[in-house]
Amino acid sequence: MNKYLAELIGTFWLVLGGCGSAVLAAGIPDLGIAFAGVALAFGLTVVTMAYAIGHISGCHLNPAVTIGLWAGGRHEAKEVVPYIIAQVIGGIIAGGVLYVIATGKAGADIGGFATNGYGDYSPMGYGMTAALVTEIVLTAVFLFVIMGATDGRAPAGFAPLAIGLCLTLIHLISIPVTNTSVNPARSTGVAVFVGDAAISQLWLFWVAPIIGGIIGAIIYKAVAGKE
Repeated sequence: MNKYLAELIGTFWLVLGGCGSAVLAAGIPDLGIAFAGVALAFGLTVVTMAYAIGHISGCHLNPAVTIGLWAGGRHEAKEVVPYIIAQVIGGIIAGGVLYVIATGKAGADIGGFATNGYGDYSPMGYGMTAALVTEIVLTAVFLFVIMGATDGRAPAGFAPLAIGLCLTLIHLISIPVTNTSVNPARSTGVAVFVGDAAISQLWLFWVAPIIGGIIGAIIYKAVAGKE
């Protein structure tokens, strides 16, 4: 149970910190943190939680990471579903907290509420194919980095930094395309408070990251050989 609570809390922090920076701080005229700030915020949530709970649960914070690590032989099958449930619950709780904050201002308009999307709901109008390719490829790279950084042969103690910086770079690349998911729990946590198109497009932000996570883990196993 400690592992699942750690995953819930960690995913809560990822969604609150990452999506919160996008909803509350990115659009402030002259003072906003813009895309680069949001990208850094997501990376920082992973770095901070990796050091806080990595020794408890492994700090997955992401169903695609959990499934990818299982595919890569790093996670027990019996713990996949409980991890995913904890992550989704943490994401939704964070989305609820963020919704309360974002609507607490007179005349508040939450806009897209940091949801992910394609077509008319892509920040720069990218279509479904571009969104699929982006989410699959970048999640695959993310899992490749996670597998490598946490390999027993890698330099000890630096995995959280490598993984957090990788997530920052992923956001710098893909925020204009899909608003960056690579994490079904992150996408679900805010989509449920927007509804409509955010929910109707949510399938892509489950399917693509999971496919990408499995691909990335398998490629790492093929490249790295025996630990």
